[in-house]
Amino acid sequence: MNSKTATIIYRTGIALTSLWFGTSGFCELTHNPLVWNITLQLGYPPHFIYILGVAKIAGVITLLIPNRLIRLKEWVFAGVFFDIIFAFFSKLSVLGFPATIDAITALSIATTTYFLFRKKYPSTPAMAAIN
Repeated sequence: MNSKTATIIYRTGIALTSLWFGTSGFCELTHNPLVWNITLQLGYPPHFIYILGVAKIAGVITLLIPNRLIRLKEWVFAGVFFDIIFAFFSKLSVLGFPATIDAITALSIATTTYFLFRKKYPSTPAMAAIN
C-alpha cells in the first residue's frame, strides 16, 4: 500500500471513528432514550453513561487535532478498544450475538485506523522523549 492510499484510509478511519464515538457520546450526554435504554438494560448505572459520554467527546476532539497530542491519541485508541470490547461482551451476554454486530464493525474500523496511525506515527525512543 502506498503512502497516499494509507493516508486516505487513515483519515477515513479517523472520520468514521470520530463520527461513531462522537454520535454515541452526544447521545449519552443528551439522554437519548435508545442509547440510555440499551445501556441501562446492559446493567450499567446512569452516572456511568454520563462519564462515558464526556470521555468519548474528549477523545473525538483529541483524534481530530492533526499532528498533535500523539501520546494522548494512544490513550484515546486504548479507550476506544476498551469501550468496544466491553460493549461486545455486555451485548453478547445480555442481548445475544445479533446485537454485537455494531461492536464488531467498530472494532474492525478502529483496528485498521490504529494500525495506520502507528504506521504514520511510529513509536521510537526519540519520539517518546518528545511526546
